[in-house]
Amino acid sequence: MPSPTPTPERPPRETLQTRLVDSSLIAVAVALALISLQIQSNEPEQLPAWLLTADRLTGLLGCVALWWRRKFPVQIGIALAAASAFSETVTGAAIVALFTVAIHRSTRATVGVCAVSLAALSIYQLLWPDQTAPPVTVFTVIGLGHAATVAWGLSVRHRRALVASLRDRAEAAEVEAQLRAERSEREARQALAREMHDVLGHRLSLLSVHAGALAYARTAPPDDVGRAAEVVRENAHRALQDLREVVGVLRAPVGELPLPDAEDVLELVDEARAAGTSVELHDGAGVTTGERVLPDLQGRTLSRMVQESLTNARKHAPGAPVTVRITGRPGDHVAVEVANAPPAAGAAVQTAARTATQPTGSGTGLRGLQERARLVAGRLDHGPTDSGGWQVRLRLPWPT
Repeated sequence: MPSPTPTPERPPRETLQTRLVDSSLIAVAVALALISLQIQSNEPEQLPAWLLTADRLTGLLGCVALWWRRKFPVQIGIALAAASAFSETVTGAAIVALFTVAIHRSTRATVGVCAVSLAALSIYQLLWPDQTAPPVTVFTVIGLGHAATVAWGLSVRHRRALVASLRDRAEAAEVEAQLRAERSEREARQALAREMHDVLGHRLSLLSVHAGALAYARTAPPDDVGRAAEVVRENAHRALQDLREVVGVLRAPVGELPLPDAEDVLELVDEARAAGTSVELHDGAGVTTGERVLPDLQGRTLSRMVQESLTNARKHAPGAPVTVRITGRPGDHVAVEVANAPPAAGAAVQTAARTATQPTGSGTGLRGLQERARLVAGRLDHGPTDSGGWQVRLRLPWPT
């Protein structure tokens, strides 16, 4: 059988404050009881001796019972209120108990205890009326005293509820701020991962192609080997520069680093052609020549899409011709389509040895492109063509 969950302990400061408040209220009740005793001793004898003894004993027990007022507020409140019907010295303890009910219990319970107390004090005044003041004055003082006690207790309860609500809101705001910071950090890591994949993946695929050519064509003329080695050296140098730029994103202020745009597509096409890929570019929108200018975010997304598509074509369909087609107009949209034909059978056999050591694609690049497209309210589609090749289509809004 599982053990009961232990009640959480209060902090030492709160426990000390609670005890001080309880002691102060009990002291007030005792003081009111002593005042009542003083008044009884100065007045002519109205009550029998046994009732005076019961009155004083009830007042003493009522003051002692207040120590448990927080645990049983309604029960103690009703008991002390009912005792006020025959005991004048318990009146102070009954008022403190009513005050406690107003703080810690519902308004319905407070009204009930208040009604019992008013009825009990009315009975006492009817049985042993005050000889020093008119009845109207006495009942008015009793009613106003109870109203003030209940109002004070309700105000304390509402203030505590407000403080608790503000504390909960502050904690919720702190948690929300922490979640926003974690989300921003995660988005920053994802953006950096996309940049590293797009930049380094493209450059390293060129290195892999030329290094594979060197490993495969061992009997090639020295001039061809030298040119291939020079291409490998140049692309390795560029890969290192690209890596430094990406790492610089972590250090440089926003907007200080150069980012790719639509005009960089021409350079990507030239690099692919230099690597041996037949690339045909059709730019009906005029964004690669500078005739029309795409916004920075759309231009960067278009450039990364062409870069990733050329890289995938080089890895998965070596030797196959690639077509890059860009259409669109300002105020409407810009669309780019990159399609490659299936590699020829002879080319596939010749490039098998070069591509055997290349890792299988994980789809990270296409997922990154889809994320980029969503950031600018675009759409990315990809899939096989009717001829057995592969195509990637990107459609982006082109605001004026």
